Amino acid sequence: MTKLAQTLAGQIAQLSVTQKALGDVFSDLSVKTPTLNVEFGLNAEAQRFLSRSGESLTAAVNTFASDMNTLVNKTIEDTMINAKQYETVRIEYDAYRVDLEELNLGPRDAVTVPKLELAQKSFQMQREKYHRSREDLSVKLKLLEENKVKVLHNQLWLLHNAVASHCLNCHRFLRNNMLQAQNLSSPQDGAPSWLEDS
Repeated sequence: MTKLAQTLAGQIAQLSVTQKALGDVFSDLSVKTPTLNVEFGLNAEAQRFLSRSGESLTAAVNTFASDMNTLVNKTIEDTMINAKQYETVRIEYDAYRVDLEELNLGPRDAVTVPKLELAQKSFQMQREKYHRSREDLSVKLKLLEENKVKVLHNQLWLLHNAVASHCLNCHRFLRNNMLQAQNLSSPQDGAPSWLEDS
């Protein structure tokens, strides 16, 4: 989704550049072609408007892609790091537990009792570390799920609104531009065109 959004932003940006260039050419032709200056002028305005609107849409799509990139590569990655840390702590906890179980199964004498007490203290500390790590991961996963839904919800609506705004503004401008064009009369040149002469 993020890669496609980045691709879309790039394509819209390129379209905007092309539309601006076309608008500049139409503007130049409106000066150089007096008989079609109004028509070229209307087309120049339309292409420039579409270019500016496309730039706004490009910015909105880029923001969407950036926020999705942050969600995937920062927030989710941070949770994955936390999960790996939890896994390491769990393995250590299992190792301490196994050591304690082995000492509990063995004989109790002056040498093993201090080792057993030390193993129990170490096991207890590791167990507390394990439970904290498990709780931290649980909280992190819950927050990730809540934030993922909130972020996606907000970003999807922002993207939808940007696309809708772009389309509606372009439609409104082009409709008004067409109404203005309909009020124009055909060229007043009395001579038949080269197409009519054939």
